[in-house]
Amino acid sequence: MTAKGLATRQRIVLAAALLIREKGTAETTLSDVGTATSTGRSQLFHYFPNGRIDVLVAVARYEAEQVLESQRPHLDDLGSWESWQAWRQSVLRHYDMYGRKCPLGSLTSELGKTSPEAEHIVTELFVSWEAALLRGTTALIPDHERATDCAKSILAAIQGGVALLRATNRMDYLDRALALAIEPMQHA
Repeated sequence: MTAKGLATRQRIVLAAALLIREKGTAETTLSDVGTATSTGRSQLFHYFPNGRIDVLVAVARYEAEQVLESQRPHLDDLGSWESWQAWRQSVLRHYDMYGRKCPLGSLTSELGKTSPEAEHIVTELFVSWEAALLRGTTALIPDHERATDCAKSILAAIQGGVALLRATNRMDYLDRALALAIEPMQHA
């Protein structure tokens, strides 16, 4: 693909992501994406041969990247209690911004019905996220097994808190779960 082609494809993915954030996955159509990007149907199918499913997969990949990107630079430097606190605030800001409309959650739910890609995207995200958290827990907890358990617990606390946020539109579940999950870093 040419540089211009890559730029066009990325423009389509970004527009689709914004539409999905605004309207939801089920309500966003290829026609909506085409209108938002001034892209004809044939051009959409040129970049996304399987149509809507390929667009959803591309947006899910983009949103997975955004989950990690929203935590940077804190996620890359979790070597102190202060850095864990700053990271926690970045996670809370990210999910507070979306509330019930967690774009990745709705995308993977939609894709899960029809595509094995969703499992791959989510697995990749969690593997990368857990590895970053493990670097941080290991920096403060010398026992590798305990540091590993802590990293896994933090990730589980986030996902549980986000599930409750999506169900109730209440941030306090995520806030408290995350505060308790990172508490071992304060006393390490």
